[in-house]
Amino acid sequence: MAAIKVGDTIPEGTFKYVPWSEALEDSLVCGLPVDLSTNEWKGKKVVLFSVPGAFTPTCHTNHLPPYLEKYDQFKAKGVDAIAVLAANDPFVMSGWARFEGLKDKIIALSDNGAQWSKKLGLDKDLTANGLGIRTSRYALILEDNVVKYVGIETDRGVTVSGADAVLAHL
Repeated sequence: MAAIKVGDTIPEGTFKYVPWSEALEDSLVCGLPVDLSTNEWKGKKVVLFSVPGAFTPTCHTNHLPPYLEKYDQFKAKGVDAIAVLAANDPFVMSGWARFEGLKDKIIALSDNGAQWSKKLGLDKDLTANGLGIRTSRYALILEDNVVKYVGIETDRGVTVSGADAVLAHL
């Protein structure tokens, strides 16, 4: 499948995530995963960025942190929600979100088996590296679930899917 492009409407999908609450400040509390449907993004401006894996070097140090650091800039440009997506399970995504201090600013979504990303043409087979099927590294700006920007990384590193590139397109 060809990758999603500007002007396309995203396919419907449902993700699992653990909503942030003050109880999660206790490292022994896990929280319970709930569903988030892409239908909840209708009528909203959403920034969604995807990483191959929580706690992996580039994702952990170069991709996610700038989104949190520039959170106020995204909000000033009218972004209703920011979400990070990976093929990890919702508990790992919650653990990563807690470690990074995302709290209620960025939603950490589980795209189990990269099933939704596959519908976009943005899954990646990293089995040879011991990681299985993962989400590609990409970013989307959505308005009413229509793609207004898509940045897909074709090489290692973070450029077109990074916070600065996305901010420049808002």
